[in-house]
Amino acid sequence: MLIDLISLIALGALIACVYVAVNRMTGRRLPRWLLPAALGAGMIGFAVWNEYTWYSRVTAELPDSVAVVLPVRESSFWRPWSYVVPMVTRFIAVDRGAVMRSAQRPGLVRTDAILVQRWTPTQRVPVAFDCTAARRADLAGGADLAADGTLTGGDWVALAPDDPFMLAACQGG
Repeated sequence: MLIDLISLIALGALIACVYVAVNRMTGRRLPRWLLPAALGAGMIGFAVWNEYTWYSRVTAELPDSVAVVLPVRESSFWRPWSYVVPMVTRFIAVDRGAVMRSAQRPGLVRTDAILVQRWTPTQRVPVAFDCTAARRADLAGGADLAADGTLTGGDWVALAPDDPFMLAACQGG
């Protein structure tokens, strides 16, 4: 968030410099209202661009082994334009290269859900999938999955057979 603030301040300084330069080069006085209007329009335009392109810029930097499985689009009242086109503010991804399969039960996989949200540190949450039974178990909070498929300290959650997170994890490794 600090980088965004610094970027906005730098943009404001650039707009002010351009205003002063154009005002001096033309030899005539530009309207006084033009500077605050240009500052406001430029800063709001940059903020909107920065918000809408965050998701594509972050996902472009991810390695090929990471698959985005659930982008979350949201609208908020302090971003009224987001009611017209909701923006992605967070997403869940899985690193298919880090998937571990059970030697005893190949249908069981263990991986990390990568939780990415704007202005917050990225988190990894361990997750297990039973690819044959289409179910998931979150392994956070002391839950564990044994090699034979025994789950302790957690519960299996039934998933749709076409769940994108399960498909990405089960096809990885």
